[in-house]
Amino acid sequence: MPAIPGLDGYRSRWRSADHDALAETVATFFSREVTPREQEFAAQGHTDRELYRRAGALGLLGLSVPEEYGGGGGDFSHETVLFEQQTYSGDASLGLAVHSGIVTGYLTAYGTDEQKRAYLPGLCSGELVGAIAMTEPSGGSDLQSMRTWARADGDDLVVNGAKTFITNGQLADVLLLAVKTDRDQGASGISLIVCDLRDDPPGFRRGRTLHKIGLQANDTAELFFDDYRIPGSAILGGLPGLGFVQMMQQLPQERLVIAVGAVAAMERALELTVAYTKERTAFGKPVYAQQNTRFTLAECAALVRTGRIFLDDCVQRHLDGELDLPTAAMAKFHLTESQCTVIDRCLQLFGGYGYMTEYPIARMYADARAQKIYGGTNEIMKELLARAL
Repeated sequence: MPAIPGLDGYRSRWRSADHDALAETVATFFSREVTPREQEFAAQGHTDRELYRRAGALGLLGLSVPEEYGGGGGDFSHETVLFEQQTYSGDASLGLAVHSGIVTGYLTAYGTDEQKRAYLPGLCSGELVGAIAMTEPSGGSDLQSMRTWARADGDDLVVNGAKTFITNGQLADVLLLAVKTDRDQGASGISLIVCDLRDDPPGFRRGRTLHKIGLQANDTAELFFDDYRIPGSAILGGLPGLGFVQMMQQLPQERLVIAVGAVAAMERALELTVAYTKERTAFGKPVYAQQNTRFTLAECAALVRTGRIFLDDCVQRHLDGELDLPTAAMAKFHLTESQCTVIDRCLQLFGGYGYMTEYPIARMYADARAQKIYGGTNEIMKELLARAL
């Protein structure tokens, strides 16, 4: 964790020496292998597949997957360290939050033994890249209204539809695809299908690499399914109609992953800004000496400190199996909005340089905005929390 005012000496109660060693390995991987190629990845719109293999060789993928399936045998706290260190490094190209934070979690929790053995070892080694496809051109947060559907044809399913804003879409080998297997049953008619996309099978097509105002190096794509045929045994867990329940059970972790990134980004932004304002001079003295600067940074430090403590409580609750849907929703919307607030205030203290993309704070500003949209919009998060009041 960066040195943050008010958090000097603070240690997350879920953290151990094992986590510290992992953090060092992750930080070294990103500093040597990934961040030096940031501009290259931004220009091509995605990272290189080889980096997933290198991360896998270091044991950084599938940290919470059982060892019998090729994983690290840890828990979500180890994934938390991975996501934090990626954010501290400034990288947003590798889609690890989806690959390791979401896809492996679904397969571990619900996959049949055959599905686990077919895909988890490759996802943990980095030979396979994982993605999940829920959002459609017609809508995202309202999962029950999805139009992509799969009709039975003998022992197979035939899929038609489209998905968009799919992280890891261009590189994905394994896709968890949300579809309607019964269009008359509402939520109970939704299933998740494990799609093997290696060699781009007939009926499946990758669309555009989507260009965004931020997260330029992050692989985001459209996916299309036109009579895409897949065995009925590819339904996650083997039984149709469980997809909505599976998603509802996993969404708290997905939202917690987003919250982890939010707090780590706030911590990084504050550290960068404190250092800059102490070095930069204006009117004959450091910018930090101006009262407005100190007050702004004090406000940011308060948001960072309370955000970190709230996040750590949520991580511990999740480890204990006690993180409920309303609390996860609160963490997602509150911490991502705090992230945008802190980074905006920090950028202002950089003056004109804060608007230049050569400065990390400018890229962090653009990257942060999507945090309030994906994983369920913050408006939906507030509705979920309000229902529990």
